[in-house]
Amino acid sequence: MPQWRAEPTVGDIVWCHFPDSIRPHPKPRPALILVILDGEPEQVFVRVAYGTSQRVTTLYRGEFVILQAQNPAAYKTAGLSYDTKFDLKQQIDLPYTTDWFSVPPAAPYGQTPQLGLLHPSLMRTAEAAFRAHIA
Repeated sequence: MPQWRAEPTVGDIVWCHFPDSIRPHPKPRPALILVILDGEPEQVFVRVAYGTSQRVTTLYRGEFVILQAQNPAAYKTAGLSYDTKFDLKQQIDLPYTTDWFSVPPAAPYGQTPQLGLLHPSLMRTAEAAFRAHIA
């Protein structure tokens, strides 16, 4: 399992093979890095939240959305191709390896899984979704 050369950062939006069971899903999707975890030496683990472009107009507790029409700067910074919601109830810890993450089609950050990052204007929104998810 090769590691990525570039270290991930909290708030990065990455191209992730978010599992539907215990294996990487063949179709990658956006995921938001929430935490960088201490792992074994030379292996980075991250906690990611699930992202989807489905049903973005219906939000439930623990979800927030990035809409192009509502916040073009945040949408552009995120590197998304579609309006996307992130579900903070669906989190998983994964090794930051090529098994679980891949280079997005446009490769905006070179040969890394990074699509973009969470815009500062969305920090309060994301925090509110996080607090709602643990309430």
